[in-house]
Amino acid sequence: MLQLTPQSRVFVAIEAADFRRGIDGLAALCRQRLREDPFSGAIFVFGNRRGTALKLLCYDGQGFWLCQKRFSQGRLAWWPGSAQASQRLAARELQILLWNGNPEDAGMADNWRQVA
Repeated sequence: MLQLTPQSRVFVAIEAADFRRGIDGLAALCRQRLREDPFSGAIFVFGNRRGTALKLLCYDGQGFWLCQKRFSQGRLAWWPGSAQASQRLAARELQILLWNGNPEDAGMADNWRQVA
């Protein structure tokens, strides 16, 4: 089971990912572009170019979890922008992003802006 705790390390890939990639392709992105070990237990978040879907990759010690969420309406209202390849998020920030892609709709806009 994929558990999201306050201690979870969460990395968001800034650049859009090719969503045809599976576990091996996304793990390669973690190593090559993000310079992170995909076997570390961290949660890696990837977005598509249109901002309509997210993929999460996580290794739990026995195997990889690959989760995908496609929004039924709308697009991601927020995505990090940075000169770096990735940005760290707190577990609660990932929950907001997964909620519907818009932290303001989750009622936590002030907390989100303080961290981002």
